[in-house]
Amino acid sequence: MFIDETILKIVSGHGGDGAVAFRHEKYMEKGGPSGGNGGKGGSIIFIARTNENTLLPLRYKRIIKAENGENGKIKNMTGKSGEDTIINVPLGTQIINNKTNELICDLTIADEPVEVLKGGKGGRGNAEFANSRNKAPKFSEPGGPSEELEIRLVLKVLADAGLVGLPSVGKSTIISVISECKPKIASYHFTTLNPNLGMVQVSDGRSFVCADLPGLIEGASSGLGLGFQFLKHVERTKVIIHVLDGDKIEGNLFNDYETILNELKIYDENILKKGQLIVINKSDSPHFNDNKNNFIKDYKNKYKEEPEIIIISAILNEGMDNLIYKIADLIDSENEKIEIVTSEESFKEYKFVSDEEKGKGFTVTKDYENLVYVVSGPIIDELMRTFRQDNQDSVLKFAKTLKKLGVEEELKINGCQNGDIVRIGKIDFEFND
Repeated sequence: MFIDETILKIVSGHGGDGAVAFRHEKYMEKGGPSGGNGGKGGSIIFIARTNENTLLPLRYKRIIKAENGENGKIKNMTGKSGEDTIINVPLGTQIINNKTNELICDLTIADEPVEVLKGGKGGRGNAEFANSRNKAPKFSEPGGPSEELEIRLVLKVLADAGLVGLPSVGKSTIISVISECKPKIASYHFTTLNPNLGMVQVSDGRSFVCADLPGLIEGASSGLGLGFQFLKHVERTKVIIHVLDGDKIEGNLFNDYETILNELKIYDENILKKGQLIVINKSDSPHFNDNKNNFIKDYKNKYKEEPEIIIISAILNEGMDNLIYKIADLIDSENEKIEIVTSEESFKEYKFVSDEEKGKGFTVTKDYENLVYVVSGPIIDELMRTFRQDNQDSVLKFAKTLKKLGVEEELKINGCQNGDIVRIGKIDFEFND
């Protein structure tokens, strides 16, 4: 079953807590701190694979979690890091934040790991905090928190050429003739419900991937018929091959051609900037010449120029070599216009910002309603994560770190005096200079 969209909740692993321990070996009564560090939590990593072609394996998985890191151990032993969770998806999959609709990454490079959620850092054991002034610290650091995110995976087929047209114009027959792809073919509308991909070999050594895309109807840009299911795959093709039905009895080919152009334009007018070819299929039909001549006349009346048309009969394999060459030449022409997207540009990278780059890393504001001074900011959030209110050593380290960051000085600049209440995180303190 072809599935090109699904929603998942992903959760990275929590970092292991650092340990508090002391050496108690024979003949070493005061052996010093020996609490080991916690292990790093597992990350959530996506990899695009060329041998994957559907999101079906993820359709019924609601939550995917990475492994937590182990807590630190005695004798300075670090806890085991949690295993990363690898999620394989088809090439061309987009990962979108389902809450904000923000594109997180676009997996267009095969076999390249992309870390979407980082595992929590392992907390430091008390051995890490020993120094000349405090040789036996009795506190450690908790492991870093896990991250979680609800994402929407959207597969947009990656192909060099896309065959577009109304239902039953012969797109599936064309791809079955020019490639090894053998789609379901029948004489009723919407035989093709999902994109079919085929590798096309040109006799001069070139090759390209061609997609037979589901038939389009008027109103598809508003979701009618296969609607968006069709149009989102057109976005990824380098060139568009318009396939028209030379056996048409009612209506005319030019209206069919205009219908497709209009739906593409409504959905995304940038699609029309791609290279395009016009193919009239079923040249073996008795109605073919009339349909072709009427199309040329209507095209010239509107666009004031002669259309370039490729004539084929897919069912009889006539004109197919010429079609393959024309598509390959058009792809080569389009490739010269396309800027190569490097792996660094294919996904959003969240860069660490140093304290110097972001300034102080905290702000001091006064809550006049509650008569408290509020200290907040990313550096304060990280400090509060490692603060243990019930441990005297941790309290002393916390106070020294605040002073070193300049929080005490900033509070005084903002008018804070002895006895005033200062709120840091969810804890209220009494200021004492």
